[in-house]
Amino acid sequence: MTYHPKSDFMSVMMERGFLADCTDYQGLDDALSKGVVTTYIGYDATAKSLHVGHLLNIMMLRWLQKTGHRPVTLMGGGTTKVGDPSFRADERPLLTPDQIDANIAGMQQVFAKYLTYGDGPTDALMLNNAEWLDGLNYLEFLRDIGRHFSVNRMLAFESVKSRLDREQSLSFLEFNYMILQAYDFLELNRRYGCLLQMGGSDQWGNIINGIDLTRRVLDHEIYGLTSPLLTTSDGRKMGKSAGGAVWLNADMLSPYEFWQFWRNTTDADTGRFLKLYTELPVEECDRLGALQGSEINAAKIILANAVTALLHGAEAAATAEATAREVFEKGGVGDDLPTLTLGAADFIFEGPADLSSEQALETNPQALTISIAQLLVKSGLSHSGKEAKRLVAESGARLNDELVTDTALMVSAADLKKAPIKLSAGKKRHALVQLG
Repeated sequence: MTYHPKSDFMSVMMERGFLADCTDYQGLDDALSKGVVTTYIGYDATAKSLHVGHLLNIMMLRWLQKTGHRPVTLMGGGTTKVGDPSFRADERPLLTPDQIDANIAGMQQVFAKYLTYGDGPTDALMLNNAEWLDGLNYLEFLRDIGRHFSVNRMLAFESVKSRLDREQSLSFLEFNYMILQAYDFLELNRRYGCLLQMGGSDQWGNIINGIDLTRRVLDHEIYGLTSPLLTTSDGRKMGKSAGGAVWLNADMLSPYEFWQFWRNTTDADTGRFLKLYTELPVEECDRLGALQGSEINAAKIILANAVTALLHGAEAAATAEATAREVFEKGGVGDDLPTLTLGAADFIFEGPADLSSEQALETNPQALTISIAQLLVKSGLSHSGKEAKRLVAESGARLNDELVTDTALMVSAADLKKAPIKLSAGKKRHALVQLG
């Protein structure tokens, strides 16, 4: 790309690797150079927490605000009732209004860590598209908005075409999603002067629809900008780990596990992730990313600390690093590891019928046992008993750093009464097991 931007925001987007495509580089750059540009990204409320896959675009909003513009975080209270069909093989499960509201409440916890909200010219806005979508009159909407959409053109968008090419059903409900998202851009432009929508490159078709609709209805010039859909150097979708989604809410993923995800970045991704997910100078990111051998581990710790500090605070990042050093370098048990707390009801009780499991916990804890497979599942280190047994059979499970070789191993409450147990799955995933 030979375009040389004038605005600080476009410069950051291009030199740090955020930019995949833009509808009009020159026009957007000129608008960013002339004054405050209000910009939005939409987030449908499909889960109680955002995950690492959302973090790239959150960082884009953060840079937008840092370079003097106004970000809008648009919660999809309305569009979540329909569900985005983009590049999906099947229809999303429909959520109730209460589920959507609960998910929005959980997701909103993250944004304030990255953005400053308020009433100032560059302070962020938190909006919900249910504000204008819930009250739409269907016939008026069809007449005033639907007439601007060509079904032929909508069918040609890759997000829809890929679904139809595979002969997978696309419901009329889902087909409406791109019209509703386009209407979001129109309303945000009309109500708040919003000039730019950003999103992942899978949202390109939806963004183009919003730009086209706004031009037709209001005759306003607006813009779209997309970020690349990231995969790691080994081909995995960014944001997925062996344990599932990497959530941003601390109650769904501990700061230590979040820190560890970044510490486990592959060598080839370290420099790129430093540019995208931290605010370190580009030159320093390049220097750290070019380190070789054992030295690259220092760069990964810098990455993990910087990303964790932005989300969970500097103290949480320092604690996570200290825990990791305790666990990996000294072979100890760190205080900040994910913890599974067991009660009497979690064990199998093999004792006298006149003795309850709660009483046995005090008088005969040896009679209360739990299998290694159940421990791995309950701690979240395995998804199922079958997976846990396979982990043991493949020499991937350890108790207090000792290899577990017996898939039928039972751990007693008496063992746990002595001290918490460190449970490990592979070399990088650990949990503490203790009695409540």
